[in-house]
Amino acid sequence: MTNILYDALFKPHQGCSDIFLRMTDGEHISYDDFLSTANRFAAVLQDVGVDIGDRIAVMVDKTPQALAIYAASVQIGAVYLPLNTAYTTTELAYFLNDARPAVLLCDESKYAGIIDIADTVGATVMTLNRDGSGSLAELAREQTRQVDIVERADDDLAAMLYTSGTTGRPKGAMLSHANLLSNSKALVDLWQFSATDVLLHALPIFHTHGLFVAMNVTLLAGSSVIFMSAFNVDTMIEQMPNATVLMGVPTFYTRLLNDPRFNQTLTAHMRLFVSGSAPLLTETHELFSERTGHCILERYGMTETNMNISNPYDGERRPGSVGFPLPGIAARICHPDTGAEMAQGDIGGLEIKGPNVFKGYWNMPEKTREEFTDDGYFITGDLATADKDGYFQIVGRSKDLIITGGFNVYPKEVELSLDDVPEILESAVIGIANKDFGEAVVAVVVLNNRANISESEVLTQISNKLARYKQPKRIFFVDELPRNTMGKVQKNKLRETFMD
Repeated sequence: MTNILYDALFKPHQGCSDIFLRMTDGEHISYDDFLSTANRFAAVLQDVGVDIGDRIAVMVDKTPQALAIYAASVQIGAVYLPLNTAYTTTELAYFLNDARPAVLLCDESKYAGIIDIADTVGATVMTLNRDGSGSLAELAREQTRQVDIVERADDDLAAMLYTSGTTGRPKGAMLSHANLLSNSKALVDLWQFSATDVLLHALPIFHTHGLFVAMNVTLLAGSSVIFMSAFNVDTMIEQMPNATVLMGVPTFYTRLLNDPRFNQTLTAHMRLFVSGSAPLLTETHELFSERTGHCILERYGMTETNMNISNPYDGERRPGSVGFPLPGIAARICHPDTGAEMAQGDIGGLEIKGPNVFKGYWNMPEKTREEFTDDGYFITGDLATADKDGYFQIVGRSKDLIITGGFNVYPKEVELSLDDVPEILESAVIGIANKDFGEAVVAVVVLNNRANISESEVLTQISNKLARYKQPKRIFFVDELPRNTMGKVQKNKLRETFMD
């Protein structure tokens, strides 16, 4: 029997007593113990009727047991469907009606509010709590049989992740065994992971970054993980001396830099810092290098593709750039309307092709066709440019492009000018409907602590950096920008807030 993902990530560790998960309370979980838990969960899932290809929806807190459900799902040939624990009942109802999972796992506290919704789609509801208790755990204790590894081929689905749905209803991205495995292999080689690495893991595991990048790379390399339940500056600083690698979002790095304990001595033994899921400010990149002597490796990926582009491990890691396409992955920049490839340095739509690219959107064949070119490239929806050395830079989402008075304005260009103003910590630029211009350029900014500057003073400081049509018609000051769980600024919420 061949199950390419299980055979690569999990099977090599059967019987292995090496530490896999290092919990922050001092508990250690070996690879073999972890796989034994996964096997018992697999037996329970089969007993309640989960069959090959069935979806297993998982909306539980980040725990070793939650991660074991992923391994169990791969083992029995099911499709793993992680869901954000912050979803409301209304949001969950949409996912359940769309995905039609055989099983839904949730915390006991949410059971009463979920059971009726699950019943309407025929999903069995089981519970798994933060402390490891719940109906799944109780049934698993009685399991003694070894579950067979179900045969799965390259194109068979291993997981389904829903996109954020900022421009419409969320879409289920279908990821195959080969999609996930090819990406993990590329990253292990590119980032030089080995069994001696210890990954400091504070990301959620319902997302590509925390699960399919961080955990799959760890499993493939045979590394170990310091498994934090969530990001916490004090815990991260306490645990960093025991780690060699940190994968994070920009928020991790800005908060660490705000702590005087975070310095070159604390990070001296670290091998690699990776950032993704949201743009890393050049200022953060440079300050991090000054403080620690390390250069953050920024990369670019998507729910639909996992990782596509990365700065080099050996070589220059350029601030503001996401680097080069991964081995085996082709990337090009094309005109959004004509599809023609753009000249070097011009901004256009980023398109990706490779074994990492998903199989399509669940139950949306027409949408899937729309998102692929005739020659098989996936249209990412991101705007990008590449310099003369081949480094790619992401400049924004195509949906965020502002057309004002017939001119195109790329928000990133305006944001970079605003972020250069000493009093401004960060900014977000959006387009708001305007009867004269079609759209008006509007900026929403967060000031540095105790900074004091007026709207007119900001406009004066950027007036010689941007053409008049690119300059904001209004600047609004806020305490913080709205972000999703991965740190991305939610510009759709800003547009709703400031539309009038």
